[in-house]
Amino acid sequence: MKIIMGSMRSFKIFIIIVLSALVFTSNTYAFTFDYLKNQPKEKKVLYLNAGIVGGIMLWGVAFWNYGQSNPHGRSEHGFAKNSPNGGADKLGHLYTSYLLSHALSNIYSSWGYEPDKAAKLGALSSFTIQGLMEIGDAYSSTYGFAYDDLIANAVGSYIGYLHVKHPDFARKIDVRVEYFPSKRLFKEGSLDFTTDYDGMKFLIAAKLDGFSSIQNKYLKYLEIHLGYFSRGYGDATGTYDNESRNIYAGIGLNISKILNDLSHKKTAKVFNYYQLPYTYLPLDRNLNN
Repeated sequence: MKIIMGSMRSFKIFIIIVLSALVFTSNTYAFTFDYLKNQPKEKKVLYLNAGIVGGIMLWGVAFWNYGQSNPHGRSEHGFAKNSPNGGADKLGHLYTSYLLSHALSNIYSSWGYEPDKAAKLGALSSFTIQGLMEIGDAYSSTYGFAYDDLIANAVGSYIGYLHVKHPDFARKIDVRVEYFPSKRLFKEGSLDFTTDYDGMKFLIAAKLDGFSSIQNKYLKYLEIHLGYFSRGYGDATGTYDNESRNIYAGIGLNISKILNDLSHKKTAKVFNYYQLPYTYLPLDRNLNN
């Protein structure tokens, strides 16, 4: 039951990621209906957010037991040793909010909003959408309002805002997820890649190319990583002998810069959000020891 519940919760995150991916990969941003194109940009924002929230709420009623309980909340213990996924799911919320903030800011900018206004609206929309999802959870007999999820959503949306508002900051810092399928993904039929935390790492990358003080052309292809990941929580027995919560620091290659210099500019953008495995040298520490 624990795995199934985790899968459903992560699938909510997956829905948002898919929406974001559609935005990034569509030249028309998937909104080409004549009626919508002819509306003022303010109404476009309203219709888009209402559509996303309405879709999520309908899905929640159908599949997440929304409306079947009195409002209630809970703590999932954040990044504590006894948290359900060792805190990896909280960084999943943060990353999803960050990604959604970027996606929506991109849409709003294409509709004619100035960069600063688009950044604010993107972050606000991201937090609102994720927050309303948490409110829906409060009325679910399966979940409940998770305070730590809301905090993670707020942090992710705010970082997304800073990233869009300050291009110089974006040139220096990336927020990324690394994913490589774990063995558990192929062993457990109820597991999907959105719950495969054993295959995920979340990190901040400081890109030396973004710092004007770095003049050496070879150093510009390097970056410094600071990340977090958990392992073994899907098989948790309650003893925490085999589970680990890990922080790590490392030096890696700036894949985005390499591809950009090779004139693969569109592909290069992907690696501002996704960390390619085995392209860095890490030093990690298990916080459970």
